[in-house]
Amino acid sequence: MNTFINISGVYNDEGWVLPATQTLDMSNLQGCCCYCDPEAEAALREAIAPMPLSGMHWIDTGDYHYLSKLWMEKITEPFVLALFDNHTDDQATAFGSLLSCGSWVLSAREELPLMKADYLNTSEIPGDLPVYLSIDLDVLSPEYARTDWDQGSLSLSDLTDALGRIAFSHRIIGADICGGLTPAKGASAGDLKLNYKTKTLLKTFLSQLL
Repeated sequence: MNTFINISGVYNDEGWVLPATQTLDMSNLQGCCCYCDPEAEAALREAIAPMPLSGMHWIDTGDYHYLSKLWMEKITEPFVLALFDNHTDDQATAFGSLLSCGSWVLSAREELPLMKADYLNTSEIPGDLPVYLSIDLDVLSPEYARTDWDQGSLSLSDLTDALGRIAFSHRIIGADICGGLTPAKGASAGDLKLNYKTKTLLKTFLSQLL
């Protein structure tokens, strides 16, 4: 199952036809871009509470990557995080304990005792614990995606090969994907078209793994 959390409007900009029963429209939510204030965090946690953990969660642009932590809060067994991202997202926030797109991994380490380890941009996951996958499109080179964060150098085939190897050796208990660029942040028609193409290819590929 695919669940879409639509905050910035990026999916509309890219031309997605979103299934109403699988889309959470949070476009009116305040206090949630990059940094998530307590009221917004509570609203998002409440919104995803009835949604299944299994399947693919589309969590808007990289400005909202902290949503991964809220999804992982729903996991009820020991697990590891496999993160594909051009950033570690484990930096202390500049605003105390405020959850942010750059601090959510650190928050998860400190607050989620069932998360036993996290791995960045690798398919070499030791042990046999189930894996939660989190993917930020900024791990890809600009040839494959356009985002509003500095980007890595992975090709799309590099990414899918790594995801496939993880799925071959571990049970995947859930996954999310973020990234993209909105017109408000400078996206051209070509950027939107490229991101839509890459996301739909990943959607097809991941549906075979989950």
